[in-house]
Formats: sequence, structure tokens, C-alpha cells
Amino acid sequence: MQFSERILRVKPSATLAITALANSLKAKGIDVIGFGTGEPDFDTPTFIKMAAIQAIESGKTKYTPAGGIPELKKAICEKFRRDNALDYEPSQVTVNCGGKHSFYNLIQVLIDAGDEVIIPAPYWVSYPPIVLLAGGTPVIVPTAEENGFKLTPAQLEKAITPRTRAVILNSPSNPTGSTYSRAELESLAGILEKRDILIISDDIYESILYDGRTFINIANLSESLKKKTIVLNGVSKAYSMTGWRIGYMAADKEIIAKAEILQSQSTSNPTSISQWASVEALLGDQGVIGDMVEAFDRRRAVIVRMLNEAPGVHCMSPEGAFYAFPNISGVAKLPGWAKLREKYTDPNLSSAVTAFLLEVAQVAVVPGVEFGDDNFIRLSFATSDENIVRGCERIKEALGKLA
Repeated sequence: MQFSERILRVKPSATLAITALANSLKAKGIDVIGFGTGEPDFDTPTFIKMAAIQAIESGKTKYTPAGGIPELKKAICEKFRRDNALDYEPSQVTVNCGGKHSFYNLIQVLIDAGDEVIIPAPYWVSYPPIVLLAGGTPVIVPTAEENGFKLTPAQLEKAITPRTRAVILNSPSNPTGSTYSRAELESLAGILEKRDILIISDDIYESILYDGRTFINIANLSESLKKKTIVLNGVSKAYSMTGWRIGYMAADKEIIAKAEILQSQSTSNPTSISQWASVEALLGDQGVIGDMVEAFDRRRAVIVRMLNEAPGVHCMSPEGAFYAFPNISGVAKLPGWAKLREKYTDPNLSSAVTAFLLEVAQVAVVPGVEFGDDNFIRLSFATSDENIVRGCERIKEALGKLA
């Protein structure tokens, strides 16, 4: 069978693959503790579910405009004014079938063959493949753990070429949890304001912050930066609505118009029922977010402490999101690891450690090489306190046998 060149250039999502593997092992009766999935383990709040039920009962189950119902666009504009001090009109907003779909549509309407997109690493696993699918070139810029995994002005300046079309900023970050401060964004803005480069700001974890941090978007810094910034967001993480598949973006109305043309010829509208539920999510009781963040903060403290107790592991405390991203380069230095390399032959350390932990500890994590840094693994702490404790104890025990 002959396939297109574009599909042969990409791999399946590693996070989805790890989650599927863990679930298949569980189905066979194996007690696997999964840290792979990037979704809150809380139920969708009742008032949001009731809005969906009401939408069904009132017959709001038909096609909608491709870019979303007017009520949801207005709710998104209100959310931006309320939470972000950003003013958008409905013509500058479009609704998509999840946050990944927003990014896919955006790249498809902006990127041509040979265009470059600067992607700081570690990065969300889907950024490079989606750029490749559009014929673009991902320009990966490694960031340093000692710098909090944040892109520096010098790195940004060096990565820019005449082919640079856009740069991606994801704050808080998946997988590192790093979060840009106003001062850090201002330092990047000094380079971006004077260049014709678009800024793609992925804000999907904006509400999940710790230690009193406040969220800021680079679009807040000046009107000129706002004009060249595309803001991506959605209801999946903040309201535990991952399966509802509603993402959205805000940008210059010309970009939004092109994205809606693309969507009209691909998926058409997002699910009507999910859209009405999202209206309620954005305009209803926002206290549910704080309740989830409080639980994530408690879990963050536990998982970071316990991972730092494991031989060969060092874990920074994430500033936001719900992922731990421990450095496992020390595992390669443990006395017992050299013998295991004959069995776990993957040349990537993080993949070999992932395979070891799945077989020996029955714990599923995601290898850091899939996020652009092979010295790390990612664990989602959007799971129960019990799972976190049991899983980390297993990791410590398994690695302890190598010490």
C-alpha cells in the first residue's frame, strides 16, 4: 500500500500510545499504575453536565456554524476579558474540536513548505508532527533544566532565520510545568516586537498554577504583540472536560476566517452539545477550578518528594500544569543498570527506563525523548493520591535494586 509522504513523516502520539498500553495490560489483569494520561481524574462538574443534558432535551443537537455557536464565541470573549484582560470580538474567535485541533488548524492555514516554526524543548509531543504535516520545519531549541526549561532571548535570537514564521510559547508547559513570568516574557518580547514573526501562545494550562503565581500572556505586554499573537486554549484541563473536545483560539480576524474555512471543509462544527456545555463552563461557577488546583498542588508535593527519594532521579518542582518531569540521567550511573542494557536495548535512555519501569515496577510513564529530551521521563499527577504513593514506591523499589 502506498501512503502519502506527509503521514510517513509522523509517529503516533506517544502519550496516547503509553496510555493505551497501560489500559491493555490492566484489561489482562495486570496491576499497572498509569502516569501517562494528561487529563484530570475529576468528574466534569455537575452544572456543566446539566447544561449538556438541557441542550439535548431542548433539541440543540443539529449542525452549528463551522466555527462555533455565537453564544460560545461571546462566552470566550467574556472569559478573555475577565481572566486575561484581553479584548476580542467574536470575529476574532473560533471554536475547534479540542486544543490539538486548534493547533492543527492554525498550522495548516499559516505554514507552507519550508517555513520554520521555533519550538522550545522539552515540548508537547504533537507540536513537531503537526508542523511536519503542513510541510513546515520544526526548529527545536533545547532549554536547560538549570534555567527552568525556559527559552532565553539569546536562544531565540540565534534560532531566527529568514524562514522563521512563528514561535511557540507554552506556559505553563507540558511536560515541564515551567511558567514564564512577566519579566521573562518581556525579555523575549524585545526580540519579537521588531520582527515579522507570529507568536503561538498555548495557554491550555493557564489556570493550573502553584505557589501564588499569576498567569500572563505575551499579548498582554503591548498592542503590537497582541496583533501577532494567536492564543490557544480550551475547556479540557480547567473544567475536566477532555472528552468533550472543545478547544478555541483567538487571533486577528483574517487568521480566524481562514481557520474557519479549513474547518468547514474538514470536521465542520464541534459537537453542538459540548458547545452549550462549554458556555456554562466559561460563564458559570469558576470555583471548581480552584478545588482541582488545590488537589493537584497537594499531589505535586508528594510526587516530587518521593521521586527525589528514588536512586538516580532528580525532580524539579513544576510551577504549573500537572506533570512531574524528573531527570533520570543518574539511572545510567547506577551499578546495576549496565547489565540491564543488554536487555533494554533501546538506544534512548528514557525509552529503556520506561520499558524497565513498566516490566519491573508495573508503572507506566512517558519517555522524555518524545518531548525532546532523553534525560527525562514524564509522569502525570492528575491521578489519585493513592496511585501516586503506590506508583512512586514501586519506582523507588525497582531503581533501588540497581543501586
